[in-house]
Amino acid sequence: MSVLLVLLMFALVMILGHLLKRGAQLSATVRAETARRVRPLIESNFGMDAPRGYCFHPCHTWAVDEGGQLIRVGVDKFAVNLFGRIEHIDVAGLYRWVRQGQKLMTITLGGISVDLPSPVEGTVTAVNRAALENPELIATDPFCEGWIAVIKSQCFDTDRKNLMHEAMAAQWMRDSFVALREMCSRSPALAQDGGPALSGLLNRVSPELRNRLVKEFFLTVPVVPAQPTNQAA
Repeated sequence: MSVLLVLLMFALVMILGHLLKRGAQLSATVRAETARRVRPLIESNFGMDAPRGYCFHPCHTWAVDEGGQLIRVGVDKFAVNLFGRIEHIDVAGLYRWVRQGQKLMTITLGGISVDLPSPVEGTVTAVNRAALENPELIATDPFCEGWIAVIKSQCFDTDRKNLMHEAMAAQWMRDSFVALREMCSRSPALAQDGGPALSGLLNRVSPELRNRLVKEFFLTVPVVPAQPTNQAA
């Protein structure tokens, strides 16, 4: 009888522990989704603007430490310019573990889909439902209201060593723009000088050049989603 009581008490403790842990996870998710965004300070280095405190993955996703092992991530302005109008975003599900450099999201535009990686390793604890429902937020405010997800990471100090930040990030951004213009120098899409000509560039160049741009700056290849076929009854 005593053994049975011990087993029952042990089971109750395990269940209670699971419920408390689950409640803490849900609470963290709610806080991450509803917390008021703090607009970053923009610093200028090497003629380029970069938000202070943000780190950048070579594939143009960003990460910012918000304390408590919570890292907010998103897509940088360079990627936003290339994409132009984003039609749809798929993000890894809540509580999924992602590695640094592993696919975190898929962005669909103009009949193609492009995978973008997570800048850090950890567990997805929140996604920005407002941005998923209205991707225009990412285009207009990529570093604040247009964030993509929050990742709980216990190894951000290590992951940060593989990311670019501060003056290094600004130099990298400038180098990316220079490389882009060199690759597109013979394209009529860049007939004008200045940033506006870059908006929606992936939809305004040939498929061959588009594939080269995606491979160069996102280290992947664009995917053309399969079209549904109509079968005769």
